Amino acid sequence: MTEPPIQMNLARHVLTAGATTPDKIALAVLHPALEPEIWSYRRLIAAIRGTASGFLQAGLVPGDRILLRLGNRPAFPIAYLGAIAAGLVPVPSSAQLTAPEITRLAATIRPALVIAGDGIALPDHPAPVLPESALSGFAALPPAGWHMGPPDRLAYILFTSGSSGQPRAVAHAHRAILARRMMMEDWSGLRADDRLLHAGAFNWSFTLGTGLMDPWTIGATALIPADGTPPAAVATLAARHHATLLAGAPGVFRKMLQTGWPNWPALRHGLCAGERLEPALRQEWRTRTGTDLHEAMGMSECSTFLSGSPSRPAPTGTAGYPQRGRKVALLDDLGRSLGAGLAGRLAVSADDAGLCLGYLDQPQETAARITNGWFLTGDLAVAADDGAIAMLGRTDDLMNAGGFRVAPPEIETPLSQVAQAGDLAVAEITLRAGVSIIAAFWTGTAPEEALRDKAASDLAGYKQPRAYIHLDALPRTATGKINRRALRETHSKDRL
Repeated sequence: MTEPPIQMNLARHVLTAGATTPDKIALAVLHPALEPEIWSYRRLIAAIRGTASGFLQAGLVPGDRILLRLGNRPAFPIAYLGAIAAGLVPVPSSAQLTAPEITRLAATIRPALVIAGDGIALPDHPAPVLPESALSGFAALPPAGWHMGPPDRLAYILFTSGSSGQPRAVAHAHRAILARRMMMEDWSGLRADDRLLHAGAFNWSFTLGTGLMDPWTIGATALIPADGTPPAAVATLAARHHATLLAGAPGVFRKMLQTGWPNWPALRHGLCAGERLEPALRQEWRTRTGTDLHEAMGMSECSTFLSGSPSRPAPTGTAGYPQRGRKVALLDDLGRSLGAGLAGRLAVSADDAGLCLGYLDQPQETAARITNGWFLTGDLAVAADDGAIAMLGRTDDLMNAGGFRVAPPEIETPLSQVAQAGDLAVAEITLRAGVSIIAAFWTGTAPEEALRDKAASDLAGYKQPRAYIHLDALPRTATGKINRRALRETHSKDRL
């Protein structure tokens, strides 16, 4: 990656290519039964720069924070990039959060403005509230100039998913957009003529980055299903609108495969992130579609840095390879680099252009994640001789089975191969003080005996779950990841 410029603005960087093709479709919001809502680059850029003017005319000053309480509508990315264009700091948040939850997050970031979509819970906070209807009026204002400055200055704030604790505010710099070029080259294979459909919510960093910022950075077209589109309908909608790439969490792909498959000659491949891609799901996708699924491993603090790609698919059971330009290591408990075949803590270089500035107002928390020039991801992994890296789970998801440490994927991978298993996860649950077991949770119609038989044939005795608990749905975070912490807390009780 080339050196960042002395002065830059993330929003300007994202929209520069599109400005050269103003009549090309930048964004299409797709409705199952209605005509799509079309935004050309000309219309999108005008709305973003007009929104920047509206924020400044409202009295906000560069550095002020704006809490976004918006649904999956164009207002979300327009407000997001409009804020950044003006030197303000947007803070995306899930529309699913309750009033108490968003009140706690607002207390952390201290917003100068809250933008409110209809029916979305608002925080108990003194910041003024701007309704989405008033925000739309900003689009017609004269364009604001780009607020230029050092690439290391604060651009936006994301919240971690909170899957293993309380969400933390992650501060990102304008330079973060520059690192995304490595993802395009070594994960998505994105081209300017692509039509990329992302099935996630706008507040998710995976959607904002892969689904919107990346296509716009190179002048491609972003396709987004309208609010309320069921996952099972996404494939038909994508095929109808000639999507060439499809992105989403593995669960979305699983639901699509449960329905009839449309005629879709334009599809080149799919992009997965957010949770581990099971090999069985990848193989089923290949068989059904004739294309591949490429997984990427990332985090709120650095987005993606490991991935498979069309030019270098990930070997089965791995997350792929470090993207070119990234420095990745596996470390032991003393912070020393480990060689191939040795499980360790996954880390990225503290100098990575895509790495966050740190946790907002938490310098000690930030420093605790850095050791010997490496930022610790909180994941365990092991590298093969060719550099492909297999994920072993979160450090806080490790289970203790008879004195052995067991990572969830060791058990989930074979069990997910059982027909009709549905969504599946394992977690360690407590029966009583000092006594815990591994439990398997599944949502499909597969009988418990089929899962037990598979565990008996494929897993060492100490890895085999001692309890099988059927659920209607697995608990998930606001971004769709399996929430193992919730499984542990809900089911750790006396089951004897």
